[in-house]
Amino acid sequence: MEDKRDRGRTDSGGGGARTWNGWPSREALTRVGVPRGRMVLDYSMMAGLSVWVLSGCYTSGAFDGAYALVPPLGFGLCVAAALGFHHTTLDHRAAASLGLLGVMALCGLGAYAAGAPTAATVMWIVVSVMAMQRLPLPAGLATVAVLVAGFVEADETGIIGAAVTTAAVLLAGYSLRLDAEARGAGFQLLAQERLAREAEAASAALAERARIAREIHDVLAHSLSAQMVHLEVARLQIEAGAEPAEILKLVTSARSMAREGLAETRHALSALRGDMAPVEDYLRELAREDRAEVDVTGERRDLPAEASQAVRRVAQEALTNVRKHAPGARTRIRFAYGTHEISLEIRDSGPPRASGGTGTGQSLGSSGSGYGLLGMRERAELLGGSLDAGPEGAGFTVRLRVPA
Repeated sequence: MEDKRDRGRTDSGGGGARTWNGWPSREALTRVGVPRGRMVLDYSMMAGLSVWVLSGCYTSGAFDGAYALVPPLGFGLCVAAALGFHHTTLDHRAAASLGLLGVMALCGLGAYAAGAPTAATVMWIVVSVMAMQRLPLPAGLATVAVLVAGFVEADETGIIGAAVTTAAVLLAGYSLRLDAEARGAGFQLLAQERLAREAEAASAALAERARIAREIHDVLAHSLSAQMVHLEVARLQIEAGAEPAEILKLVTSARSMAREGLAETRHALSALRGDMAPVEDYLRELAREDRAEVDVTGERRDLPAEASQAVRRVAQEALTNVRKHAPGARTRIRFAYGTHEISLEIRDSGPPRASGGTGTGQSLGSSGSGYGLLGMRERAELLGGSLDAGPEGAGFTVRLRVPA
């Protein structure tokens, strides 16, 4: 049954398939969206027409005496058939719809046979207009064609009057059909827009969840991994019988890292809520611990949360790598507001020669840059930006560019 219904239902942009041989859309067949004033006018016209039909039956003299109850009974039958026709057309049931129109047409034929041609003509006009408005056009035109003979017979002016009546019926029925289709198409577009907005909101919610998960993961992974390393070293030293002072130093470092991780988690949550300090202020605060230089250029402006958080996380990861692989190195942070993007550059001078260690570039470069740099690069690419990291001279440089 669904296939039969869908056969006449093309998309709301319709074209010829719906206009010519398809059913009107369900939205067009309902009264949804019709202004209250229009509905009052329609119901008033229907009530006036009903009174006219009934009064015409009695003034014709055809239903006097024992037949006085026939007009209201026949009218009630027509009303029931019209209501049934409304529901069958909503379900796109052609045979039932044509059968109910046939009942109404036969009531008109009965009125004509009893001697009330005016009431019969009005009934046939109503049937024709309903068929043109709510049925597929071939069925509507066929219904009008069948009733043309009744128009010719009931009209005193003969063929000319019947032709005028038929033309008026076709024009009125088709105009009502087009008006209903336009209204239905508007509601279909509104429904599609509503669905699109709901899908967009759902997609935004999923993206926000993914962003929150990524931020919390980055913070916790960075903090907990460092703590695990220190605690594991402390365990090994305890098993080896190391000095308590050395063990206490490792445990204290792990506690400090836990405190820093908690603070970074709060920073991340504040960033996600949009309640955070400007990026340059955060960079200066972060650089104070490592005595790094910070240069900020460009005009300050509000940044999207994603871009701001990317700068913060990259700066934190880069400075952590400096402390890990080039302790004591001079570090310079440059942050710039561009026209359509922001950029961050963190460059270190490499470890002092007295430490005898290898440079940051060599250490990270030989290890494939590690998961930290990989995570930073993925974060930048998710925002449509880029991240370059590699050795420069004796040190290491990280450059981030993000649209903002």
